[in-house]
Amino acid sequence: MSLRSRSLQLLPGLRGLHELFVAIVRLPRFLRQWRALRASATTTTARFPLTLRDSYPRVLDDTTHTPFDPHYVYHPAWAARILATTRPEKHIDIASILAFPTIVSAFVPVEYYDYRPAELRLSNLKSKPGDLHALPFADNSVTSLSCMHTIEHVGLGRYGDPIDYDGDLRATAELIRVLAPGGNLLFVTPVGKPRLMFNAHRIYSYEQIISAFTGLSLKEFSLVPDDYVKTGLIVNADPTLVQYQNYACGCFWLVK
Repeated sequence: MSLRSRSLQLLPGLRGLHELFVAIVRLPRFLRQWRALRASATTTTARFPLTLRDSYPRVLDDTTHTPFDPHYVYHPAWAARILATTRPEKHIDIASILAFPTIVSAFVPVEYYDYRPAELRLSNLKSKPGDLHALPFADNSVTSLSCMHTIEHVGLGRYGDPIDYDGDLRATAELIRVLAPGGNLLFVTPVGKPRLMFNAHRIYSYEQIISAFTGLSLKEFSLVPDDYVKTGLIVNADPTLVQYQNYACGCFWLVK
């Protein structure tokens, strides 16, 4: 990872200023392309009205590779592959990125719960309100469960939830409570050097996560490291790698 990329990762405000600067620099190119398109339109049959008023400038998308958020591309792919193998009769997801329950529901019935319920209407998918401090399930009742890139936000007020320094620990205890003996929990969170970045999220050490889920056994630990371009998703990663990360994505497959 370059020094510039690392700096932009550490300072979201700096990233925004960088993107604004690039947009300003590329504006003349946008106008040249607009004139070229208008000229091209005169050589063929007009099919659309073409006015600058209808323009929708997207001047940051002309990149050598398609950019993506490695956390939110790799971790749902990791979890979906596990569910394609375990094939539960029903899967319960707690507030993961919406792309996960919507796509997985194509081959596994899914119930999706969120503090801010999503207005989803798809076959094989039920979307309901849910609070990670009081899940609507009996003890030891859920055989297939996921909660991905969610716990790190609980208690920080970002999504309208009450401020609670230990809100994440109360939430992990609730996941443990409802998971059935022999049940699978797919859990994802940022990992690296531990810190709390109010009011966005927490970043955990590997040991903090294992300690929070005392009583469960770890079936698999996979990692999307900071330098994901070189490695992609590392399946069955060495946990010692976490201590060298700044903002990596830890994927834990836990069994009760």
